[in-house]
Amino acid sequence: MKAIFRITWRAAIVAAMLASGMATAAYPDKPVRIVVPYPPGGASDTTARVLSEKLKEVTGGTFVVENRPGANGNIAAEMVAKSPADGYTLLMANVGPNAISQAIYPHLNYDVNKSFAPIGQTTTVPIVLVAGPKVKATDIKGLVAEVKANPGKYTFASAGNGSSNHLVGEMFKSGLKLDMMHVPYKGDGPAMTDVMAGQVSMMFTTAVAARPYITGGKLRLIAVASKKRVPAFPSAPTISETVLQGFDASSWGGLVAPAGTSPEVVRQLNAALVKVLAMPDVKDKLATLGAEVVVSKPEEFAGYIRSETDKWGAVAKAANVVAE
Repeated sequence: MKAIFRITWRAAIVAAMLASGMATAAYPDKPVRIVVPYPPGGASDTTARVLSEKLKEVTGGTFVVENRPGANGNIAAEMVAKSPADGYTLLMANVGPNAISQAIYPHLNYDVNKSFAPIGQTTTVPIVLVAGPKVKATDIKGLVAEVKANPGKYTFASAGNGSSNHLVGEMFKSGLKLDMMHVPYKGDGPAMTDVMAGQVSMMFTTAVAARPYITGGKLRLIAVASKKRVPAFPSAPTISETVLQGFDASSWGGLVAPAGTSPEVVRQLNAALVKVLAMPDVKDKLATLGAEVVVSKPEEFAGYIRSETDKWGAVAKAANVVAE
């Protein structure tokens, strides 16, 4: 009887530990995947690689980056949404698959606000307007005047129909009543290549993606789409301060896990993320790329995602943007 009592008592202790989250204290005890919804080299990929290296230092675990590009980031998002909710598969969330997609894909196989457990925002990535040799203007006021004087003759490129830079372009176009044609590509790279070659007039893209081409003199920086000026380009004015007050468009990044992930695991990951984002070398690395570090609690990030979903949903509806 005493042996049975001891076994029962031990089982009760284990059950209590599980209920309180103490059993997750060993997390992570196997490699954690950070899935990036884009090819290597972009803002999301660069941020994920910086984070994975530092999260390893903070937690003692192993974090590996896995690129799963396609369908404006939806392939990666769906894969993570349907992964086991054990904290070992995370998504490098982004404004595209985690906000815009909800509005433009009628048959999306996940819900941006219900399929994930937000861990924390990591960055805000300013979006800039760049132009190629087809545009004569050197500043935003001149560009707007040039386009208005030549209706239908100017074009703007994007990484694809329904991508974040497509919707920013539509917001810019409608806000200033510009007659421009959208030219979609399969990614930022091909789009920027054609802007540089003069095949397309201009495009909105992240400061991270555009920076080497701007500093190399291959793209002309016209203006910043976010409300605040970009530290990497302090002399570049914002659209809001020059031609369209209130205009504000930024990309962003953050970590999310599948919905149903243990609150204790989410808490541990958020605490580790906060430590990483406070590191001076992490801030400096991301700042040199044009990204600004953002620290948030899981519930704050969840609220931000909801607000971004509403914002871009309204833009997509106004421009009648639907992706198949």
